[in-house]
Amino acid sequence: MLVKSQVKYIQSLGHKKFRDGDGVFIAEGPKIVSELLQADNVTLIQCFATADWLLSNHAMMKGREQLVVKTDEKDLERISVHSTPNQVLAIFTKPAFKTYLKPEGLTLLLDTIQDPGNLGTILRTADWFGIKRMVCSEETVDVFNPKVIQSAMGSIVRVEMIYTDLGEYIKTNAEIPLYATSLEGEDLTGKLQISNAFLLIGNESKGIHPALESLAAKKIRIPRKGGAESLNVAVATGIVLSQIEIIS
Repeated sequence: MLVKSQVKYIQSLGHKKFRDGDGVFIAEGPKIVSELLQADNVTLIQCFATADWLLSNHAMMKGREQLVVKTDEKDLERISVHSTPNQVLAIFTKPAFKTYLKPEGLTLLLDTIQDPGNLGTILRTADWFGIKRMVCSEETVDVFNPKVIQSAMGSIVRVEMIYTDLGEYIKTNAEIPLYATSLEGEDLTGKLQISNAFLLIGNESKGIHPALESLAAKKIRIPRKGGAESLNVAVATGIVLSQIEIIS
């Protein structure tokens, strides 16, 4: 059964400063928690689950029984970040990655993505296309925001997320060509073949900051055939990635 101090702590993890302070994040729901329990770069801190979930996942939780707090639906409602709780909520350490000094292959750069759902979907999409690293501006929403985690699912343990000054990062790696998505760019009419490159994605409403866009070696855009003024940034990212071929 949940105690008051546990409820207070879990609720505090809805705020970035407390997540950063302890180096942890919350995941909720059977699918994502099960996937994270099988990952080798995160560690389970504590698991709050219903009897039904624990019975179904007995083998997976073997050896972790001391980290489990059995709860009912009413208790889960007290700690859930969603309107409808979903059997299990777990606290994990933030994923650890083997960081390379120089970017390899295609690296996504995100300039001030502010919607948690968009960031989570971009992260999940990047994982689908085999992207291993995303570098975000410091103004981009925190990847460990519970809404981002929910949208990204298990991709959070497979794609490294770095937050830094994008301008400085680009200049430090000036030998790597920068492609920027822009309504003023060249139409992507065929596969774009790259070996080592940056792909810069802009803010939902304002696009890419001019100072960053000016650093681009090439601007690209998705050809428009209908009357829509713009595309959702996560959808656009997926379309662009589908048109990129990474060559060795």
